[in-house]
Amino acid sequence: MREIISIAPGRTCLFGDHQDYLGLPIIACAINRHITLKARENNSNNFIINLPDINQTRIIPISEKALNLEKEDFFMSALKVLQRYHCIPNTGYEIEITSSIPINAGVSSSSALVVTWVQFLLKAFGPNELLTPESVGQLTFESEVLEFHNPGGKMDQFSIGIGNIIYLETGNDFSYEVLQAPLSGLILAESGVPKETIGLLKRVKEKAWKAITEVQKRIPEFKIEESKVEDLEMYLSFLTDDLKPYLEAAIGNFNITKKALLEFKKEVLDLHEIGDLMNRHHHYLKNLLKITVPKIDTMIDAALNAGALGAKIVGSGGGGSIAVISPKNKEAQIIKAILNAGAKDAYCVAVAKGANVSEINLLK
Repeated sequence: MREIISIAPGRTCLFGDHQDYLGLPIIACAINRHITLKARENNSNNFIINLPDINQTRIIPISEKALNLEKEDFFMSALKVLQRYHCIPNTGYEIEITSSIPINAGVSSSSALVVTWVQFLLKAFGPNELLTPESVGQLTFESEVLEFHNPGGKMDQFSIGIGNIIYLETGNDFSYEVLQAPLSGLILAESGVPKETIGLLKRVKEKAWKAITEVQKRIPEFKIEESKVEDLEMYLSFLTDDLKPYLEAAIGNFNITKKALLEFKKEVLDLHEIGDLMNRHHHYLKNLLKITVPKIDTMIDAALNAGALGAKIVGSGGGGSIAVISPKNKEAQIIKAILNAGAKDAYCVAVAKGANVSEINLLK
């Protein structure tokens, strides 16, 4: 009899929100909030999935075929995807899934859930050669995004699978680099306003790609990943007013992410510079892409007024959470200010390792 434990962290995006679906780079880090899946073989033909945090139980026959996926049924979409890779369940498991990651807060609780499920299925039924951070990230992306034709990119799945702080090239030349610079003073604050993932992502993505296409009509060789800030005014002259903010934000955030990468590669990390770049990144997210809500704005103002070096909205927007960089020994006063501004919760987080899975052999 086997027991399998699959664990995945949440993630916060430091730089590059609304960039990965354009094939542009991001800098994200795994955080020390986790989803834990514990599975024990039960010699049945069912997965019995207990979700005590939301008081639900799900039973999935191991022979069930995911012919018609219901919206965001990631348990079934992962089963469907993994079957293509010869991962075929042959016995049931009693499963319990618990989480310390806030739900619907922009820190990828859904992607962490799918990562734990994918890791469990691969560990239980193989092929084991797919149990690498890169493969788990790709399979989770296929299960969560491609199967539902969702508008997201690969940031969540790969930053959770790989862990630490990573610089991720999301375009055709897909690659990543783990950034070793220690990051201190990171605060996560939840607004309590549910984020609007699919609809908002769809709007911003469609507008951004339309703006890129319009520029390409005038400059056929134009590529967003090769764009330069100094050419922005020329690019904008080709666009109608409604599309200009989306191209400006894409190029501006691309430039900021590249500058942040240089900072993270220095021997000593300059938190003041990282904070300044974070504030500039948030400017584009708030004022051009318009993905914030009043409570998020109030929380960020409170954090900065209390001494934070930088603060930004995290994730797709429309609610969710913010990431804050605090100078040493000011975390408590900044957290207090954010809570006084109406945040649902605020707390320090640390950079975490990536997802992992292990097995215990039990006596029958």
